[in-house]
Amino acid sequence: MMIMNEKIRASEVRLTGMKGEDLGVVSRDEALAMARELKVDLVCTSLMSSPPPCKLVGKGQAKQELSQEKRGERVKEQPSKVKELRLTPHIEEHDYDTKLRQAAKLLASGNGVQLIVRIQGKEGPKAKELLERMVKDLAGSGKKQSGIQVSGKQAAVQVLPL
Repeated sequence: MMIMNEKIRASEVRLTGMKGEDLGVVSRDEALAMARELKVDLVCTSLMSSPPPCKLVGKGQAKQELSQEKRGERVKEQPSKVKELRLTPHIEEHDYDTKLRQAAKLLASGNGVQLIVRIQGKEGPKAKELLERMVKDLAGSGKKQSGIQVSGKQAAVQVLPL
């Protein structure tokens, strides 16, 4: 919520100029006249004090700043997503490096990573070993949320960003 120009109801305001200079306490009408003369907006920064502090801001700049703040808050509110990366127990070294880079990139961007290894037959211990190695190599960019779960057809571990 932003109070600008004619919507300011106080009879006197503490005015700050375009470059941050203090212009002292002036009447509301005088402040509005000054804003019109300079072709700028008069923006009230707080209603908690008397007289309320107001500043002269370039036309449309105040609204733009407010919308940018709101956008920033929306981005922060979004929960981090958990992305899934699938591996095989018999992974080549180059492919392992690629998956490791992918996981590190996801963690750096604030997303969690679910590492899953499909297993058949007696590949369980090998899959667990692979996941332990992956978690150890990702220690710089993330920490595992839970232990490595090995169930019938897959082994999985979730890594969250630091």
